[in-house]
Amino acid sequence: MKDYTILIPDMCSIHFSLFKSIFEAYGYKIEVLKNEGPSVVEEGLKYVHNDTCYPALLVVGQMIDALKSGKYDLNKVALLMTQTGGGCRASNYVYLIKKALKRLNYDHIPVLALDLGSLGRKGGFRLTLPMIVKLLVAITYGDALMLLNNQVLPYEVNKGQSQSVVDYWVEKLGNQFKEKKGFLKNEIKKNLQKIVQSFDKIPRLYEIKPKVGIVGEIYVKYSKLGNNHLEDFLVKEGCEVMVPGLMGFLMYSVNNRIEDVDIYGGSKIIRNAAALVLKYLNMYEEMIIKAVKKFSNFTAPSPFTHLKSLAEEVIGRGCKMGEGWLLTAEIVDLVRNGYENVVCTQPFGCLPNHIVGKGMIRKIKALYPKANIVAIDYDPGATKVNQENRLKLMLAVARENLETEFNKLGEIKKSAQSKAYLPKLELKTEKSLD
Repeated sequence: MKDYTILIPDMCSIHFSLFKSIFEAYGYKIEVLKNEGPSVVEEGLKYVHNDTCYPALLVVGQMIDALKSGKYDLNKVALLMTQTGGGCRASNYVYLIKKALKRLNYDHIPVLALDLGSLGRKGGFRLTLPMIVKLLVAITYGDALMLLNNQVLPYEVNKGQSQSVVDYWVEKLGNQFKEKKGFLKNEIKKNLQKIVQSFDKIPRLYEIKPKVGIVGEIYVKYSKLGNNHLEDFLVKEGCEVMVPGLMGFLMYSVNNRIEDVDIYGGSKIIRNAAALVLKYLNMYEEMIIKAVKKFSNFTAPSPFTHLKSLAEEVIGRGCKMGEGWLLTAEIVDLVRNGYENVVCTQPFGCLPNHIVGKGMIRKIKALYPKANIVAIDYDPGATKVNQENRLKLMLAVARENLETEFNKLGEIKKSAQSKAYLPKLELKTEKSLD
């Protein structure tokens, strides 16, 4: 398999660039697909029923479009896809890809599943425990870079400087990975400190902008192809964007193993193993939080344990299909952290995410009246213009709320100054009378 070019559909661009470096360090030739446009959707619609899953349609379409581009030797190319195995239509990704390849007479092209089932697999693409650990470290770096870039990008004085810092660190970390460096605890802490400080040094404008959080189904939440470049649109509209990190979703997925045993019963061995992995992930999460809080004034991500506590006041933790209670908890956490404007991205027909996203809006607004939440559906029939119009309506409310708050602060400040000044006048009068 190491003489094959392995194609991976893009999702989290920063994270996947780091993944690429790790796979290449193990001798694999990886290419993260960046092809977009109408042809991707058209190819997806040819081979995936539009009721199946919009992310699946895009992923299959992107892969087929790439194979038809003529860029690759079809006898030396393979496709790699993550596989969660949960109760979701996304668990059929590999089957759908193979079905599409068979219809094209491309069924000789290997389709590789990146899941725990490939751990220790002999031959072909082999996922090893050391590789998994390194991928987790890459997620740690990716989350930090994404977090800081989002908080600097809207305010940078020199346009493009924040992205330049991201590119610098992706290249630097990639070189470290190839030299088998950057994975030890002390190395991670040192790198995170330098990453935070490098973003903190970027000259920024002190402006008040609407703060917008993005949550939703994992693919359309992160993928530019999946959400029609949602983050770029919001930044262009003058917003600061916050997207919860990928580590939180991993911790949620592992925590579900524990919840299964606690709620439904099962193997204590599996529960203990999941608890150990969760503790390990928590260590990486803490490194990001401590680095951000210690070396900058940026907003640090909330701990996973805090998200769990927030979910309990709104939704049961047994609700764990799709993004489950985590999606609801992320909305609440964003609102509490000042990102009161939230875009909930969801593929049309994704029932779990409609329940834990759109279905929870009324309850969240009852608890947090300032919450300004809009649910945006993404599917082949949804036009970008319609999506952006709905976003603009949400932003109009966001700007109105921001102006109201600004005016209130101004009145409070004037009142405080008046109260602080009056006693001095009285004091002067007393002295003059003496």
